[in-house]
This record gives sequence, structure tokens and C-alpha cells, in this order.
Amino acid sequence: QENVAGLPTVQVFVREERNLKKFSELNKDHYDANIQTIVAFSVFFPAVEIISSLAIGMMLWYGGSQVFNTTVTLGVLVSFIQYLLKFFQPLRELSAQYGTLQSAMASSERIFRLLDEKIEVADPEKPVKPPVATGRIRFDRVWFEYNPGEPVLRDVDFEVKSGEKLAFVGATGSGKTTTMSLISRFYDVTKGRVLVDDVDVREWSKRDLRSRIAIVLQEVFLFSGTVEENITLNEPSISRDQVIKVCKDLGIYNLIEGFSNGLDTVLNERGRNLSVGERQLISFARAMAFDPQILILDEATSSIDTETERIIQHAVERLMEGRTSLIVAHRLSTIQNCDRILVFNKGKIAEAGTHEELLAHNGLYYRLYELQYKSQEIGVPTAK
Repeated sequence: QENVAGLPTVQVFVREERNLKKFSELNKDHYDANIQTIVAFSVFFPAVEIISSLAIGMMLWYGGSQVFNTTVTLGVLVSFIQYLLKFFQPLRELSAQYGTLQSAMASSERIFRLLDEKIEVADPEKPVKPPVATGRIRFDRVWFEYNPGEPVLRDVDFEVKSGEKLAFVGATGSGKTTTMSLISRFYDVTKGRVLVDDVDVREWSKRDLRSRIAIVLQEVFLFSGTVEENITLNEPSISRDQVIKVCKDLGIYNLIEGFSNGLDTVLNERGRNLSVGERQLISFARAMAFDPQILILDEATSSIDTETERIIQHAVERLMEGRTSLIVAHRLSTIQNCDRILVFNKGKIAEAGTHEELLAHNGLYYRLYELQYKSQEIGVPTAK
């Protein structure tokens, strides 16, 4: 499946022979495993049949002699033969299903191993739900580790006010996306606290917490179904009129109407019949349709070309009004109008301030900004 889906990559890098060899090795392993099953079946099933036939033959030989000697009646002999047939019938059926039984046992082992996995992020016994949703966020000296002894976040401490637009920048692996994951409680912190609306996220029910948050990721996942179903995720409270309004606000309604059946266009698996940019725009509409108090954009415009980004930038800024917005970006031109910018470096907040303040500071943000503009062969504007 991977080789078929990634056929252009395989062909461009001339990996056909190598991948075919690897595929042949996998096929041989599968073939050998099936041969072992067939051999076991071909031994077990005939063995049961031979034993059954020998038992019936011996019964006929011995029972027949007893009938001739009038020791037993013919009816008793027939009854014993029937008993033998009934005795061996379950063994015959078991041997006939031997291959299926082996496959089922292997599958059940994997299923039960998954079911026995401990839930790492569990709901509290008595969850707390603040009556008023403000979208306020607080990181209180947060440490986090994926692997013991390898901290990804180190003493991260900041606050996001209700309705504030906060941007996160930094090198790859500096902890930006991990920070976003902790807000939605995909993981629990190692030390410290993450608070939403002044309540520790560990005291929220996951359903209530995540219903207040919408995330647009760099890697968009679309399901098999219509465009509208991918926007609403079959949420009955979101009407078609709301979907149309969201699409118009984002400036993508004409684009979607240009599809073969508009909102009713059926998407292939993972939306492969759309371009990367089109899939990203649908994920924007999905986030906006749920009208969250907290909006997280994690490299959300990285897959959108400059022209498409220009079309949606004004609409996105307008839709961010009145809700707390967290933007993770490598393209620094997209975050210059944010209220504050946090610069991450090796899991710590190295700098914080507005775009102008950080440029004037002449620190890490300035260097990132300078490198980005040099890569575009544009001079760095002088900070005022």
C-alpha cells in the first residue's frame, strides 16, 4: 500500500528494484508462515480421520463378532457406532478450523494487548466545569518529558489573557507543538500546572475541555465523505447555513463551489483528490464551524501558497477577534500583528514581547527574522 501511494517518490529516486526486493522478502515470510499452517492442518485433519476410521473399523470387527455370538444385539452395535461418530465430530470440526483458530488467536492477542493498555490521560472522578468560558490560559512553571530524564519543556511560565493573540516561534524541536498539546491535555505535565479558565486541565473532563478548543494542524486529516461532513464532522448542531457562512467569512466559498458537487463533493481517503492547500482551507472551515473559545493554529498556513494565504489572512484575523488565539509559525510574516510573541529555545522561553520589541532587542528573534529575510533575498527592516 505504501509503495502504491508513494509511487511517484519511488520512481523519482529509482527505488523500484530495491523496494521490489523488500516486498518479495515480506511475501516470502508470509508464504512461509502460511505453508507452516497448511502443513499443520494437513497433518492434524488426516490424523483425526484415520483415528476415527480405525476406531469405527475396530468397533465393527469386535462388535460384529459379538453380534454373531449373540452376546450383544445389532441395535447395541449400531448405537456404539453412532456414539463414536458423535465423539469424533467435534474433533473433525476443530481440525477443519485449525488455520482460522490460529489466526484468531494471534489477532486476539494484539487486541487484548491494546485493551489492557493503561489510560495515560484519564478523566478525574469529579470533573470541574467553569460556568463562564473566557479562554484564559496559564502555564505555571511547567516541565514535561516524553522520556524520563529528557525534558522537552523546562520551567515554562506564561499567561494568555482572554481574547489575546499569542504567537510561538523557535527552531524545530524547541517545544512549541508540545505546548499546544498540553493545553488540549493530550499529555499530562511532568511538573507544574496548565490552567484553562483558572482550572487545572487535569480537573476538567476531556470532553468539556476539548469542546472549547479548535486546532488547525500542519498535517490535515480528512475523512472519506463529503466536504460538508468533513467540516461539521457530523455534528448535528452545525447547520448547512452555518457552514456556508463560515466558508464565505474565510473567503473559500467560491473555491468549494468550484468543486464537482460543491459542499456535497465526495472526498477520497484522506482527501487525496484535493490539493494540500485545499485540504488546509477545509481544516480552517472545520475549526471555525465549531466556534471555539480557544483557537490553536499550529503551522496552519505552512502548506498554503502566498496568494491563498493573502485571501484568508484578513478573514482569519477577523474570526480571531474575541477569542484566545495561539499561533505556532515558522513564517514570521504571519505573526507580526500578534499581541505578543514567545520565542522558544531548547524547551525554554528565551524571549517575549511584541514584534517591534523583539527586533529592537536584537536577540534570537532578530536572528530568526534576519535569516528568514535573507533566505528571501530581502533586507531586514530597521527596527524603530
